[in-house]
Amino acid sequence: MKTDLINRSNVFAHKCVKLAINLPKNKLGSHIEGQLIRCSTSVPANYRAACLGQSKKAFISKLGIVIEEADE
Repeated sequence: MKTDLINRSNVFAHKCVKLAINLPKNKLGSHIEGQLIRCSTSVPANYRAACLGQSKKAFISKLGIVIEEADE
């Protein structure tokens, strides 16, 4: 299951980046592009960090960050 979520979060980030770079090249498109790339690529990075947590509490705490970034 852990590797499944790692793969799915990487695919999610990749699709978001592809979407972002195809947005219109205007002020709003550029703003959304940057935000979408930042938050979507942080999902797999933060999930990997959560998996490396030293305790169950650390895992849960870091997983909360993953959820916040995905919601953004």
